[in-house]
Amino acid sequence: MWFQEDGADDDIDALLETIEQSNGVTVQNAGCGSSDNRSVIYVEHRNLNPETELKRYFGARAVLGDQRPRQRQRQFHRSTWMASPKDTWPRFSRPGISMTLLQSKDGLQYFTFEHSRDYQQVQFKFLDAVESMDPNNIVTLLQMNPYHIDSLLQLSDVCRIQEDQEMARDLIERALYSFECAFHPLFSLTSGTCRLDYLRPENRAFYLAVYKHMMFLEKRGCPRTALEYCRLILSLDPDSDPLCMLLLIDFLTLRSREYHSLLRLYQDWEEYRNLSQLPNFAFSVALSHFHLSEQEDIDPEESEKHRHKADLMLQNALIMFPGAQKCNYYQIRDCSYGLYCNPFPLFPSSVFPFLSSLHAYIPLSRQSPALAELIGLYVGRTHTLWREGGVMLWLEQCVKQVLHRVDTKDPLVEDCENKRKQRYQSAPRNIHRHVLLSEIKEATSTLPLDVTTQPVMGFDPLPPLDSVISYSRPQRQNARPSNESTLSLFFRSLLPNFNLQEDDMEVARAGRELNQEVNRLMVAMRDMLANIQFQEPPREDNHDTDEEEWD
Repeated sequence: MWFQEDGADDDIDALLETIEQSNGVTVQNAGCGSSDNRSVIYVEHRNLNPETELKRYFGARAVLGDQRPRQRQRQFHRSTWMASPKDTWPRFSRPGISMTLLQSKDGLQYFTFEHSRDYQQVQFKFLDAVESMDPNNIVTLLQMNPYHIDSLLQLSDVCRIQEDQEMARDLIERALYSFECAFHPLFSLTSGTCRLDYLRPENRAFYLAVYKHMMFLEKRGCPRTALEYCRLILSLDPDSDPLCMLLLIDFLTLRSREYHSLLRLYQDWEEYRNLSQLPNFAFSVALSHFHLSEQEDIDPEESEKHRHKADLMLQNALIMFPGAQKCNYYQIRDCSYGLYCNPFPLFPSSVFPFLSSLHAYIPLSRQSPALAELIGLYVGRTHTLWREGGVMLWLEQCVKQVLHRVDTKDPLVEDCENKRKQRYQSAPRNIHRHVLLSEIKEATSTLPLDVTTQPVMGFDPLPPLDSVISYSRPQRQNARPSNESTLSLFFRSLLPNFNLQEDDMEVARAGRELNQEVNRLMVAMRDMLANIQFQEPPREDNHDTDEEEWD
């Protein structure tokens, strides 16, 4: 219906879908049985392009405009799926990145990116630029090496912090294009059988580039496209899930209104991934059932089944994770107009009295930091999805039912309390990494000290402790063990030419120089204070003179 004005695009999309169905779909994860023979993390090429989603919303003409004739004139560009080259980009030349097939095992292909010797030298210069704490040094490096990946990632973060979103997004797209031009001929974005080991630093940059691109798409209003990239990241290493895409995929699925997709993921992976123990799945799956029950074209009997499941799952989630009601609790204060602030940001103010009663009934032992981290992440990310009118009424009804179950001594209440005490003792490193990348304050405020007290680099946040290093940064020639004391470092901060030697004469000379500098500073300050003259304010009857002086 939406593509009648652009039939050629329909034919191309249908052809791509046919090719994808015939290539690689049957070798998806064996544990993910589904009725349509597709993996729950199946990726389609056409859905990696945000224009596909925008055309559904606004039509092809509104999205493409007069771009098509210009694209036909463009030449000598490799066909890519994740990012298209722009005329404003520097001329592309291979920066020294390649991809190698390490092994094929059990129907899976394991790849890795590799850096040439020249690229390694650029990488060392980049690390020097990062240590200088001056973004201009990274800009200078990019001028000489416009497709250096880590420089693009780091400078993109700088631009984003400075609220230059367009440039930040453009730099990430340039990094993706550089990666895609280095793909191995057998590497496929859609087969679901290609793996990249996050333990290798060369591969981590690809993960981060795709993640940042995905977040830009979500903020741009393309959640369906962002969901496709989320599936892509998850398919690269579904067992380890180094960026914890399972903590995000439910949100993007809900925003895309792909409710059946979320239910399939939950059903297929619950047995061996225990998704019900994650707060985001406990609440989001219930919300998916509710939305399906509200659809107009659904059979009444099927609607009743979804509504029953939604009610039961939400009640169990409220009992299992009462911290979702208390997350970010702050005092109720009078807001000068007789209004009260909502201490339960996940839920709307209309259900606040019921949540207060629920919290009073359900014993909430001291919440573990790991569970607080997961709940804070879900609250900060999805609170807007729970503020729709129909959802509010449904939530209120479920809270009343939970209160009744507590009054009747439902054994599930005590059972959930015991589970919370035994589980969620500590969060793994990949969850901390996901929280840092998310930049959601409700979650970052719960990070442990061993994470917040260490330096975090945007181009490689919280690298794995067991990283597989293929090459090391050489030690600087001018670097030598420093025996400088605190006093000598203080001298160096005041006197740049100060160089402490081991003999006492140098120390004495440094002391004299410091004393002289302090004396000069004191003399200059006295002169400045002595020359300050306080003028009397002009009189009110001298307006003409004041105007002439200002003129």
